Amino acid sequence: MKESIIIFWFRRDLRFEDNVGLYHALYKAKLEGQKVLPVFIFDKTILDKLEDKQDRRVDFIHRTLTSMQNELEVKGKSMHIEYGEPLAFFNKLVKQYSVSAIYTNHDYEPFAIARDEKIQDFLSSKKIGFNTYKDQVIFEKDEVLKDDGKPYTIYTPYANKWRAYWTTHVPKTHPSLKLVDYFMDIKPIAVPSLKDIGFEKTDLVVPPIKWEESVVKKYTDQRNFPAIKGTTQLSVHLRFGTVSVRKLALETQALNSTYFNELIWRDFYHMILWHFPQVANGKSFKAQYDFIEWRNNENEFEAWCEGKTGYPIVDAGMRELNTTGFMHNRVRMIVASFLTKHLLIDWRWGEAYFAQKLLDFDLAANNGGWQWASGSGCDAAPYFRVFNPRLQTEKFDKDLKYIRKWIPELDSPNYPKPIVVHEDARVRVLAAYAKALKP
Repeated sequence: MKESIIIFWFRRDLRFEDNVGLYHALYKAKLEGQKVLPVFIFDKTILDKLEDKQDRRVDFIHRTLTSMQNELEVKGKSMHIEYGEPLAFFNKLVKQYSVSAIYTNHDYEPFAIARDEKIQDFLSSKKIGFNTYKDQVIFEKDEVLKDDGKPYTIYTPYANKWRAYWTTHVPKTHPSLKLVDYFMDIKPIAVPSLKDIGFEKTDLVVPPIKWEESVVKKYTDQRNFPAIKGTTQLSVHLRFGTVSVRKLALETQALNSTYFNELIWRDFYHMILWHFPQVANGKSFKAQYDFIEWRNNENEFEAWCEGKTGYPIVDAGMRELNTTGFMHNRVRMIVASFLTKHLLIDWRWGEAYFAQKLLDFDLAANNGGWQWASGSGCDAAPYFRVFNPRLQTEKFDKDLKYIRKWIPELDSPNYPKPIVVHEDARVRVLAAYAKALKP
């Protein structure tokens, strides 16, 4: 007789502590005298599309899973980590075990929603429950809406409603780590190597998972200066769920309101993606922005990608991204504005490049940020706002510490001349936008 089990499917929630879906799976197992098999799937459908086989994100996931597996092995437990397609994997598991239910956490991206619908249909045909929970955001979907029941498209009123909702719906943490004894007692199942899944080790440097209280307290004053450690650098951990966003919010809410606002922005962009999934398919949130006549000069795009535009703050940001997989948030805004406004290159090109390079790539935030910079998104910067790279440098890197770190040849003949004149570019972009957006 096959063993009756519950399966928990890890995805964007790579931790044992305060994991909502995991808690419910383990608690259910405790009540019903069952055990939980934890699984993770390196999805071929996603990985096979990644051209760079030294992808830091894949390496990050692999390192995290290896650490989690080591933690379980000490307790005589094991994860089952698979390289393949989710539907085929679950089909194999339901033949191997008597599966009573599968638990996991919500994912809000269109691809993930379609995948989960297929999984749910399959499980339903087998009379197996598919239970999903909110975990990667604080408030989701329809939790924070206008009084008329419609989704917000402007951040400030959304944030005000969000904060009011928080006061009566302060999230609880879930002691899932205390229930890990309800994982199955099985011999260790080998974690596939990076080579097994078609990838290689990288030069990844993982930011610490512990944030510093002093950084959060000074966040308002220091967050815009890329040469100093003014941010927590937890974005990659929030992206892959190696930290709990609920726990982070609860611990930092009283320390700095600006930092807390960033967590609200994160929820805002996920809410937008849920209600307006077309933004993930190359559509401008403001439809009229799709009529802009972009120049899309490939040589200039290549110069931007390589950090060779002749604008130091832009080039430093791109070199930081290419070298580390990270870019300071203020600099992200500058380089995005430069690409869309100075070079008149379609924001989708920049969005795709960031999606390829960013260690903390998150579809909702990346799309929201790029549409904000280009003016095409919800609550976006007005189209006539064109960042002046020189003034941005004077404000946020006046001593050139950040720039010189990434551009050692700054004062030499080897550093390129500017590929565009700021004043001319501003006139050109305003004309192009005005033409596309005329009534």
